[in-house]
Amino acid sequence: MVAHAFTVAFDGLRARPVEVQCALSAGLPSFSIVGLPDKAVSEARERVRAALSALAVALPSRRITVNLSPAGLPKEGAHFDLPVALSLLAALEILPPEEVENCIAMGELSLDGTLNPVPGALPAALTAAEEHRTLVCPAACGPEAAWVGAAQVLAPADLRALIGHFNGRSPLPPAKPGEMAADSPGPDFRDVKGQERARRALEIAAAGGHHLLMIGPPGVGKSMLAARLPGILPPLDAAEALETAVIHSRAGLLEAGGITRRPPFRAPHHTASSAAIAGGGRGAKPGEMSLAHNGVLFLDELPEFARPVLEALRQPVETGSVLISRAEAHVRYPCRFMLLAAANPCRCGHLSEPERACPRAPNCGADYLGRISGPLMDRFDLCIEVPPVSFADLDQPAGGEPSADIARRVRAARAFQRERFRDTPGARLNRDAEAALLERIARPDAAGRALLQRVAESFRLSARACHRIMRVARSIADLEGAAQVGRDHVAEAASFRLPTMPPGRPG
Repeated sequence: MVAHAFTVAFDGLRARPVEVQCALSAGLPSFSIVGLPDKAVSEARERVRAALSALAVALPSRRITVNLSPAGLPKEGAHFDLPVALSLLAALEILPPEEVENCIAMGELSLDGTLNPVPGALPAALTAAEEHRTLVCPAACGPEAAWVGAAQVLAPADLRALIGHFNGRSPLPPAKPGEMAADSPGPDFRDVKGQERARRALEIAAAGGHHLLMIGPPGVGKSMLAARLPGILPPLDAAEALETAVIHSRAGLLEAGGITRRPPFRAPHHTASSAAIAGGGRGAKPGEMSLAHNGVLFLDELPEFARPVLEALRQPVETGSVLISRAEAHVRYPCRFMLLAAANPCRCGHLSEPERACPRAPNCGADYLGRISGPLMDRFDLCIEVPPVSFADLDQPAGGEPSADIARRVRAARAFQRERFRDTPGARLNRDAEAALLERIARPDAAGRALLQRVAESFRLSARACHRIMRVARSIADLEGAAQVGRDHVAEAASFRLPTMPPGRPG
């Protein structure tokens, strides 16, 4: 007899259906799993054997063969334990075969039959909905998978409870979606003293989703300012929240099934590898770029990152997606994020203070910032200098503009952009506007065009740099509620780009 169960194999964010076939045949007693399994899948036979033994189910003295079809698709992960166990129980006629075949199952088995959580329940639920099947997953994964309302989700705590459900003795209730994760109040801009220009740059960046580089000596507040950026970003809409949650589910980062509308904020250490940032490694998992999708990727101490890591940012920043190519996998992940970076002006950090700078000044500054290649530097929409704060400013009581007020202006600017790009596929924010679209939505008035021409000729700006100034000017106009980009908008946008370019490098 051949029994059938179904599960999924992950191909990037896509959960591809896999048929689990179990056959009992005459021959020497054995238990084998075929179909391109990895080590974790091959070891499933020992976990299944022990879990069934804990339920007083003895395996027959026959040859047991489990085939994972399609055989050419790599199978990775311990979530194959449960479908292998179900197919075997169906072959032993302990479970009704038709009930097992109507499910997509995933879960890791403990030796006592308990089901342990596994990553990827949310994309698996999407596949179950497409296949018109019920998803069976561990209890800890149920609240996460139940967010896909088109699929019924069963979330037993152990194998015994699932057997009772299939046999009709103790039916399981459908899993319910987890609670929407509450947005805890983060650091507030009210606490920032001084740094009015940096605050303005962060507001503009948040309004249009622009990439921002902050350069300043150590201790002036670059990281403090970055930590307050999430507090002024609008919440994700339902589609963005689900899109982001699928990526985090694939990486196993969703806690208690709670999907949040808070944009992700990822801040990897500067020792992170290319695979950690772009994605890859075993199973071609999503990296920090994709985990920051619809949110912010903050790279502190930018020049300290390895050069391959920095160069890996160049294409994804432009395209909004990253292709991970490995010998066994070719996976594309979305990664439409705001790139926020901070850097010291030189290695010692005191290039602007001659009495404290190292003997190699000013060459040390050019060498240090020169670690950031020209093409990558050109991709920052805003580059600002963050100066030290005077003691007079520090001695004043905190009383700056609160994040809530800034967030209201940002939400209003984003509302203009949602209406503007409603019928434009692939564009959500001003940063996404291509050259042809910019001519229509961000073309300055006559005075603004004349100023942009003078700036471009004086500083030898590339075409990309000119377009980025136009995008930023459009966001500044949106913050003011202006229908057309004017001279003042172009002037402010240009001022946020030009001053911090490394010496000898065109903008």
